[in-house]
Amino acid sequence: MKRRWFPARVALAAASAAALAAVTLSPQQADASPASPGVPARAPAAAPGAVEASDASLARTLTAALGGAAAGSYYDSTLGRLVVDITDGKAARIVRAAGAAPRVVDNSKAELDSAHAALDSRITTPGTAWATDPRLNKVVLTADPTVSAADLSRIEDTARSLGSAVVVKRSPTKLTRFIAGGDGIWGTQFRCSLGFNVKRAGKPDGFLTAGHCGQAESTWRATNGGPVIARTEAWTFPGRDYAIAAYPATGAVDHPSAVNPGLKPVTGVGTATVGQAISRSGSSTGLKTGTVTALNATVNYKEGQVTGLIETSACAEAGDSGGPLYAGSLALGLLSGGSGNCTVPMPAPRTYFQPVQEALSAYGATIP
Repeated sequence: MKRRWFPARVALAAASAAALAAVTLSPQQADASPASPGVPARAPAAAPGAVEASDASLARTLTAALGGAAAGSYYDSTLGRLVVDITDGKAARIVRAAGAAPRVVDNSKAELDSAHAALDSRITTPGTAWATDPRLNKVVLTADPTVSAADLSRIEDTARSLGSAVVVKRSPTKLTRFIAGGDGIWGTQFRCSLGFNVKRAGKPDGFLTAGHCGQAESTWRATNGGPVIARTEAWTFPGRDYAIAAYPATGAVDHPSAVNPGLKPVTGVGTATVGQAISRSGSSTGLKTGTVTALNATVNYKEGQVTGLIETSACAEAGDSGGPLYAGSLALGLLSGGSGNCTVPMPAPRTYFQPVQEALSAYGATIP
């Protein structure tokens, strides 16, 4: 798999210079009832298919309340509510009382987490990625076309040793990272996309982008060959995939807390939920939508392993790297990589995002 540099659009200037830097990797039924003590009932969604921030909060609350009986959760747009996987049918009453739908499954969270950790430590083959899919109640490991038959055989042997918790799939498209020309944020050699503008106490404002972008470039421009607008201050990659670039203390270009197209305001930070409707933006492909398909995903690039990623069904292409993932006015992540493209619908694209909260915490930054 390769890392893909995808651009996403965040405004650098309110009127004209809109440059987003996004880098991506490309591998190629229950009715609500009064809440039980300690578990708040979820209010109905304001609009069909919309996932409110309360879903993520409810998922965390139920996981804590159910202990070992909880095995994951996801938002079901057909039901219009959170579905909670459980291994003990007795826990169904608590789930229903909180306004969510229970589903009895075979693999416990402990079994899935153990299988995920085993893959993290035992498989480093470039072109592979995995994440726990609560809808399948399994860890889904994907191998792209660059994975040899011999390597795939060894991977399948490892998966079998972990029992029913892991399933292996072949991806027909390559997991990749690459850089392309176009608008976005420009370095001396590569283009990325700006993720989110941020503020820091006692320091100049800055913007977040992908770590592999910050690793590759020390200065950024709003146009190819134009004046420098920001300088890379810090980056982390592999392991995680985030970077921060600082605007000058004086004379900085306008940098509102918004994403393009449309200068849509970004007012805070959210936590992704499987099944949640999301949007992503990049300098190569503009605005694209999809859903969160998995959390805590692991991807093996040729540069090394990156963990803790958000997996989505939104497409992206070269130059979108570092761009923003968001839901409504809440920031969720920064594009790291993926597979597929935005031109051919099949095979379905898969993209991976660095959760933005971790980057904010690392740099002492806030949105807005």
